[in-house]
Amino acid sequence: MNTDTLLFFEGHMDALSLYEKLEKRILSEIDNVCVKVKKSQISFYNKHMFACVSFARVRKKKDCPKDYIVVTFGLEHKAESARIDIATEPYPNRWTHHLLVSHPDEIDKELMDWIREAAEFSRQK
Repeated sequence: MNTDTLLFFEGHMDALSLYEKLEKRILSEIDNVCVKVKKSQISFYNKHMFACVSFARVRKKKDCPKDYIVVTFGLEHKAESARIDIATEPYPNRWTHHLLVSHPDEIDKELMDWIREAAEFSRQK
């Protein structure tokens, strides 16, 4: 864990374990990933950014659990799932998906399948 990541989670330390689990899976399941920590998000890149973690507001505050991360990924199509809080198409055939993760069990096969697909989509651009 580097200092920049710890600073990113300042004020959200109880959500750090969620990020650590996600990062570990991404780095072990996807080749040639670069992680960049910025002020508002932690991004995962191969050729281009394919996923990120943030604290973006995707639900009303009253509907958010105390501790969470928001996982964002891009696909060529809209993924249909009740888990996805927001899906937008900023460009034709480029869909950005945001979902709130508040429990380690939510970093599951379905989420990782989307992230792997996003990594492949990014690699092909």
